[in-house]
Amino acid sequence: MKDNNCIFCKIANGEIPSATIYEDESFRVILDLGPASKGHALILPKEHFKDICELEDSVASKVLPLAAKIGAAMKKSLGCAGFNVVQNNGAAAGQTVFHFHVHIIPRYENGPSMVAWTQGEETPEALAETAAKIKSAL
Repeated sequence: MKDNNCIFCKIANGEIPSATIYEDESFRVILDLGPASKGHALILPKEHFKDICELEDSVASKVLPLAAKIGAAMKKSLGCAGFNVVQNNGAAAGQTVFHFHVHIIPRYENGPSMVAWTQGEETPEALAETAAKIKSAL
């Protein structure tokens, strides 16, 4: 299924031009127009899913292997030291286009800090309480 009002559906299905680095029957991988680093790419399913919670298992099972393939190609061709695989869900998590997509962000030695957070602390009791809440919702 496609959403006619979704820009990523249009890009993924070739209706809007993009700097495509990979394509198969399920995905188009493009370079991000606002890259966090040189080579920053987006994996776009050709079908529309708002976020990971709507993603079909058959599509989900292909995403991580594709991310690894793209990341390995980035290391080989761009000389990056590593890469981040980032997937945001919901506006509060930084999702700005509500079509499931995965960022592959090359990381270079001595490059800028990104995709980082300050590690917090929790008591064992607080962890147990949080774990129980999540388990009860599964």
